[in-house]
Amino acid sequence: MTITIGVHNSNPTLYYLSRLDYAAEELAAVGETAAFHTYDNGVRTGELLTQGVIDFGGTGSTPPITAQAAGRDIVYTAVSAPRPDHGALLVTEDGPVRTVADLKGGTVHLAIGSWQTHLVAKALDDAGLSYATDITAVRGDEHSERLLRSGGITAWVAQGARLAAARRSGGLRVLVPTADVLTDRSVYFTRRDLAEQRPEVVAALTRALHRADAWAAEHPGEAAEIAAAHQGGTADDWETALRALPWRTEEVSGAFLAEQQRAADVFVRTGFIEHPVTVAHAVAARS
Repeated sequence: MTITIGVHNSNPTLYYLSRLDYAAEELAAVGETAAFHTYDNGVRTGELLTQGVIDFGGTGSTPPITAQAAGRDIVYTAVSAPRPDHGALLVTEDGPVRTVADLKGGTVHLAIGSWQTHLVAKALDDAGLSYATDITAVRGDEHSERLLRSGGITAWVAQGARLAAARRSGGLRVLVPTADVLTDRSVYFTRRDLAEQRPEVVAALTRALHRADAWAAEHPGEAAEIAAAHQGGTADDWETALRALPWRTEEVSGAFLAEQQRAADVFVRTGFIEHPVTVAHAVAARS
């Protein structure tokens, strides 16, 4: 059997795993082979799992919740350590927005459907505002930083090398530190049939994740050169971003599930998802 692993640019560990031999080596030990399927948007991970295009994927915190809300029977397998410096909600340094409450009526650029939706929705909810009615959420693009600096938008969620570049250029500030709102973990998940019928495959994939994390932590310069050549930006900015990541994969904990449940509840209240979700259902049954 070939185990197909989903890869997109926004999941750092899987991005580097796809360029190393670790998945093939670990899966060979349980009698399987590895393949990688590259796609452009982590939001599609739940759909691709359900369709059988991929068998295993990783995203930020939001896509597994929306997958559950869409009726997809996913199972969490592992999470990264918290990533407080992975991304940030930015505003202009000398602009009128001083608190989250000041975002009311404004336009916020973000990667809609990603962990960034979780960040903005939770920050607004904590301030007594609604993601659905108090801001206009627009999908960010290569023009987001320019629009923020020129006053065309109110705020922008940046991550990775683009965040490092924006900070280096000055004139912008972090409105709310990510760590004050959520842990911002990478989240790994699969279909229930694979999780419950082939736990040894999930264990092999988890070992491969650990090895990819260790490689990236030990080779930040090389990892930065790879990302800059493939995704754009400078190697220096990528290295700054990559050094800020914890590069540690952990078990799915009760604290993580509770945080996901709080996010799901916010998403229902704001209409981002239509149906309530019980996050604890996305856990493999014990044999």
